[in-house]
Amino acid sequence: MKLDISFPSDGLSLAAHLHIPEDIQPQEKRAAVVVLHGFGSNKNGGISKIAAELFARLGYTTLAFDMRGCGDSEGERGRVICLEQVRDTQHAVDYLRTRDDIDPDRIAVMGFSFGAAVSVYTASVDPRVAACISVGGWGDGEKKFRLQHASDAAWKKFSDMLSEGRRELAKGHSIRVPRFDIVPVRDGMRTNLSGGSIMDFPFEVVDSMYNFRAIDVVHHIAPRPLLLLHPANDTVTPTQQSLDLFQHAGQPTELHLMAEVDHFMLGEHNPVVHAVLTSWLNKYFPLKTLVHA
Repeated sequence: MKLDISFPSDGLSLAAHLHIPEDIQPQEKRAAVVVLHGFGSNKNGGISKIAAELFARLGYTTLAFDMRGCGDSEGERGRVICLEQVRDTQHAVDYLRTRDDIDPDRIAVMGFSFGAAVSVYTASVDPRVAACISVGGWGDGEKKFRLQHASDAAWKKFSDMLSEGRRELAKGHSIRVPRFDIVPVRDGMRTNLSGGSIMDFPFEVVDSMYNFRAIDVVHHIAPRPLLLLHPANDTVTPTQQSLDLFQHAGQPTELHLMAEVDHFMLGEHNPVVHAVLTSWLNKYFPLKTLVHA
């Protein structure tokens, strides 16, 4: 059962899909997963939709929502500031904890790409998050951008844009930056983007991502479980980002580098990827339920 709902975040209304398992019993409290979409994406398609439906099939109550400025949510269009998205995620947890059919102590966050970085950061700073799953995520914005714009010419173009954007921002003006000038995605993979994805962003978004460092706080997740899933050869988010997060994380943390998939790995329906995710859930975030008389 999928419900269209909304919840407040810093005075804005955020649009969401709530997937409730059909076999839930009266007075039963289910474990829940909050699903965070990728860069400028939304809940209605792409990896966010695939992930939400996957968790729902496994029996979890699942909340997939549009970050502020994205999809059907309120907020300045395309303003996807990292720490503001952390706040949105915390307010999603707030909402779930108000529901009588949710176990408030068993709420996990799962994010893809940009959303994965936000999920790691949120779990690091909010002890109410019981478990965290990062798919193709990153933890060091500056290092990520340097590897994404690897050639000397590409890095000069990106650095020049940074300099111009900061100059203009100091004057009180924000330039607009095309999506693929921020995060390059090769032509053959762009069809994986959700319909309605944002294609240009205010410069503040670039600066926010550049300075975002989930890697500095990831160790605070422990002893809660963390799963890092990443393609072994990711052409969008450098694989090294998950390796670095793993090295800075506490335990229990698992890192799985997956062969024969690329950045949009959950959408490739690779049975090994789904088996790893399912087995990790069974071990670290099993579908335990509480029934109260």
